[in-house]
Amino acid sequence: MQTTFPQLLQAHAKERPNDAAMREKEYGIWQTLSWKDMAELVKSIACGLHQAGLHRGEHMIVIGANRPRLYATMLAAQSLGAIPVPLYQDAVAAECVFPINNADVRFAVVEDQEQVDKMLEIQPDCPQLQHIYYDDPRGLRNYDHEGLAGLEELVAAGHAFSQAHPDFFQEEIDKAQPDDVAAMFFTSGTTGNPKGVVHTHATLIDRARAGVSFDKLSSHEEVLAYLPPAWIGQNIFSYSQWLVAGYVVNCPESGSTVGIDLNEVGPTYYFAPPRVFEGMLTSVMIRMEDASAIKRKIFHTFMDLAKRVGPARMDGKSIGFMDGIKYALGNFLVYGPLRNTLGFSRVRVAYTAGEAIGPDLFTFYRSIGINLKQLYGSTETAVFVCLQPDHEVHADTVGVPCDGVEIKLADNGEILVRSPGLLKEYYKNPKATEEVLTGDGWYHTSDAGFIDNNGHLKIIDRVKDVGRLQGGAHDGAMFAPKYVENKLKFFSHIKEAVALGDGREKVCVMINIDFAAVGNWAERRNLPYAGYTDLASKPEVYDLIKDCVEKVNADLSQDSMLAGSQISRFLVLHKELDADDGELTRTNKVRRGFISDKYGVLVDALYGGKSEQYIETQVKFEDGRTGSVSATLQIQDAKTFAPVKAAA
Repeated sequence: MQTTFPQLLQAHAKERPNDAAMREKEYGIWQTLSWKDMAELVKSIACGLHQAGLHRGEHMIVIGANRPRLYATMLAAQSLGAIPVPLYQDAVAAECVFPINNADVRFAVVEDQEQVDKMLEIQPDCPQLQHIYYDDPRGLRNYDHEGLAGLEELVAAGHAFSQAHPDFFQEEIDKAQPDDVAAMFFTSGTTGNPKGVVHTHATLIDRARAGVSFDKLSSHEEVLAYLPPAWIGQNIFSYSQWLVAGYVVNCPESGSTVGIDLNEVGPTYYFAPPRVFEGMLTSVMIRMEDASAIKRKIFHTFMDLAKRVGPARMDGKSIGFMDGIKYALGNFLVYGPLRNTLGFSRVRVAYTAGEAIGPDLFTFYRSIGINLKQLYGSTETAVFVCLQPDHEVHADTVGVPCDGVEIKLADNGEILVRSPGLLKEYYKNPKATEEVLTGDGWYHTSDAGFIDNNGHLKIIDRVKDVGRLQGGAHDGAMFAPKYVENKLKFFSHIKEAVALGDGREKVCVMINIDFAAVGNWAERRNLPYAGYTDLASKPEVYDLIKDCVEKVNADLSQDSMLAGSQISRFLVLHKELDADDGELTRTNKVRRGFISDKYGVLVDALYGGKSEQYIETQVKFEDGRTGSVSATLQIQDAKTFAPVKAAA
């Protein structure tokens, strides 16, 4: 059995050399790279990197979108025993300094001019960064910096070297062992500097095989790779599992063409964080609001049916003869066309992960016949810890432990995991490694949860975020901010939410509206607005958001454990939360502590009983310039509901 990624590549190239390995859309046309082509490309790049001085055990950063030659570069580095370190392509230049210096990086392979400019900008802070190679030469013709070259030059030099030394490449691959380090992924760094998570060939391949076996994946799957390769979720699905299962990975032309490319590819295996599914649902609802009255009536009638019987049907349960007939008609008129519009006509398995997905959002996709499931894992566990089996899918759980995984709960409710896919260590950070890995191999996830009666894992929140209300009518009640935030984000008009309440007498939230959805809503009501800040301050928009908040409160009142987490007061923020402003991580997770400090004046106003508060906030624009946004924000009370007592 092949035990390293280069060995897996060679096996595919030998067994089915002419089958498609990857496709890339360029100038509107899909270009196919066979397994044989990929193996030859990896060989040339590896030999070129060797000639340039890349050593075994050395780190090499890779920055860019999903591109076949960047994937080939990672394989080439692994063939030499070097360690690829993918970084986020949308990170600003300064964010790359710590990973590069932490990992003593001398080699960088990047996608295009934008990434080259970042590397050149930070070179004074990273003097050891000597070699920068780029894939896309557009805009770089007149660059003459020392150590800067195109990937084409590297490939040509490597090809000549391999011709002169025909045994070199295979000898290097044969030196590799499964316990050698295969890759390093930097965490999103919600607090302090990011940590380098070290994974071996064995850990990544084992978890990839577990996922492939669980969902019976084969070489016939089609995958669309459009999320950042630096996120281990994308890396597992379009790299580790790609090499284990041998399916086809399709790379879209650009971020703006993903929707079109999704429809053209028609993936059978799909993966996205909740935010992507939220965005898709928002676009559907916007389009439906613009449709004719009869189309809206048909849509809502059949969606009501789908919500009632669709999830049971997906779970293989009987829904009755008449409902079956009605659902079949709905499938012809609504669900089928909707799946086709979303690009999900051929999806056999779809997963969401990264953070919890709202139950209503999750149910929507399953109700229209999309086999959307949840999984649980992290960078440190090589993703696969729990998976939802077909016909055993629950909106409020993340599935059962997959092959090789053991789970137990600490006294404080923290989930501990033991698995063949655990990280080797945090790079150059033994203290952090000791904090998360016990001597007998258990990993501290920092997540709070429990195993339900069906053996499924249920996540409540991060251990450090689960709190208690103090004082007031709900003194001592549990407060789970992420749970509250996810319920709010199901509504298409709400893009992001930050819930506050630990150690306080009530829960308050700060909300980001979804500019596209609310803008469309406003235009249909002839409500004029001049940009995000103006729209967010409209009294009509506050009424819209208040209705969403109170619906969440009504839902929370049904849960005996979380009824105290109902939202008492809220405001709509004057700007969108942004990773460039430090408010979100690069994986779009809310940095709640940072936001609480940054918007301290708003927090004080929420809890101080004020009805409005002026604030001025510095923002960073895409071109690197800074500016400020100011506004007087309205603060409103929301209706709360008496907890519903369980029947005796």
